[in-house]
Amino acid sequence: MNHQKIHLNLPGLFTSTVASGLIAVLLAGCGASAEKSDKEKDAVVASPPTIEVFPAQRAKLSTALHIPGELISFQQVDLYARENSFVKKIYVDVGSEVSEGQLLATLEAPELTSRLNGASSRQKSQEAVYHASKANYERLLETSKTPGTISQNDLDQAQAKMNSDYEQLASATAAQSEVLNTRNYLEIRAPFQGVISARNVNPGANVGPSGKGSEKPMFVLQEQQHMRLVVSVPEAFTSYLATGNDVSFKVRARSNELFHATITRHAGALDTRLRAERVEMDVVNKNKKLLPGMIADVVIPLAGIDSTFVVPKSAVVNAAESIFVIRIKNNTVEWVDVELGRSADGKIEVYGNLSPGDQLVRVASEEIRNGAAASNVKEVSLAKPTASK
Repeated sequence: MNHQKIHLNLPGLFTSTVASGLIAVLLAGCGASAEKSDKEKDAVVASPPTIEVFPAQRAKLSTALHIPGELISFQQVDLYARENSFVKKIYVDVGSEVSEGQLLATLEAPELTSRLNGASSRQKSQEAVYHASKANYERLLETSKTPGTISQNDLDQAQAKMNSDYEQLASATAAQSEVLNTRNYLEIRAPFQGVISARNVNPGANVGPSGKGSEKPMFVLQEQQHMRLVVSVPEAFTSYLATGNDVSFKVRARSNELFHATITRHAGALDTRLRAERVEMDVVNKNKKLLPGMIADVVIPLAGIDSTFVVPKSAVVNAAESIFVIRIKNNTVEWVDVELGRSADGKIEVYGNLSPGDQLVRVASEEIRNGAAASNVKEVSLAKPTASK
């Protein structure tokens, strides 16, 4: 009887058995880990996110408006010749500082001299006629005292002629005075203290009134020690301005210096093109560091004029349909439409159907749906709004 020999490879068999066991253990471990991960996910989904809320409160938000402005002279005038004439002599030039009434130039007009001579002759002639008619009337009046010598009609006619000649004399005298006054216009004088900023004529030039002999003025006179700072304030900020408020500004030519001015004048109306109000500030410029025409970077403090709700910008949702904040009331989400005011330091004014103490969501978004139930709500406190520097 033949017996087959069976050879067992005991080490290989042992190795296969161990490997199978390890695989089984690993599979069991993976299954347990996967089950544990799913449970953790379920726990995360089941736990709603924390909603941070804060109580609505009223406050006054002070901001500052940064706006460009222009410096102009407090007074400026273009000086023209009153009569067609020639420049005889000039006493000032560009940059000359002049006082009120100072002589700037003299003019000459030969035809004006002829007009003056003619007016003087007519005045003297009419004066002689008047004196003659007056003497005649006085003689007739004296004679009429003797009854029957002079009729009343002759006396009345003599008096009427005397009165007529007197009116003619008054007219001739007025005409002469007019020519004399016109001759005074041949002297160009400064109407106020200032600086000559432009000169457009030389001796011998033909000058005259604007549009009738001169396209450009003879001189441009500016008052520069007292200047105006002019800004156009947008409509939204006009209610925060008040006469007497101080403002500060800088100019490029002296960027390291800070200048100050005072709000003095309001236009009281909006420019129809810019929808802004013209506001002027007086600037003292005795050291002449500032020049007319400079552009200034103006900072106007805008103090709060009423108490309104001030919230963080993160609490406002600017959606396509509306602008709103989210209020939590009776554990329910409410979207409250608001209008926005000024903003500063990460805070903004809101106007809407709100009450002090309302619980508003600090970080609002459209994902917090209107009407949804709110849970896991946590109240946080906000720092009190401060004035913007």
